[in-house]
Amino acid sequence: MRSLGDRMLLACGVLGPAAFTAAWVAGGSRQSGYSVANDHISGLAAPDARTPILMTGGFMALGLSTLGFAAALDRRFDTTARAPQLLGASGLAICAAGILRRDRMSNVPLLGDDPFERQSWINDAHDIASVVGHVCATSGLLSLAARLRREPGLRDLALPAAGTALASSGLMSYFARDVVRPGNGVVQRIGISFPLAFTALLAWRLLREPRGGPAG
Repeated sequence: MRSLGDRMLLACGVLGPAAFTAAWVAGGSRQSGYSVANDHISGLAAPDARTPILMTGGFMALGLSTLGFAAALDRRFDTTARAPQLLGASGLAICAAGILRRDRMSNVPLLGDDPFERQSWINDAHDIASVVGHVCATSGLLSLAARLRREPGLRDLALPAAGTALASSGLMSYFARDVVRPGNGVVQRIGISFPLAFTALLAWRLLREPRGGPAG
């Protein structure tokens, strides 16, 4: 059987996505004037949000859990695989995005604001960290898809891993082309939820494996 430590690291693949999703659902429901359909998730961690610590905690929970799950994948598969390193880098970037918060909740200029006023370097750094986190996560899934094809008990997850990465990349590219587009909140949530759902599924499958799993 797997050691308790290994099982805890694998469980991070389920707990992190669940915590992050719960944070934006709960934070959005408590925030007056916030539109899940139009506003970005990161706005819920901004200083002018009602409960910014809730969303900041969601970012940190996801980032740290991603690091833990990446360590579990590194133990489960051969250490030369790139997927654990890419997913680990994604976890670090997610933590950075949680620490470096956006300037304010709304993603459009408020009435009376100067539309040409530059956002702070912290906001810029948050945006960069978010992009790095997404690129590393989807690249990690594509690398993982190639590795899963060589796993007899997990081969059926190879195509979903690749499809999830490509679908998420397409949605997030569309999202980034016009960040104030109406409905972009939905696009972002779907684009993020795809890889989170796959991560949770893979973690669950690995938790159910007997002993150390089949040899790759």
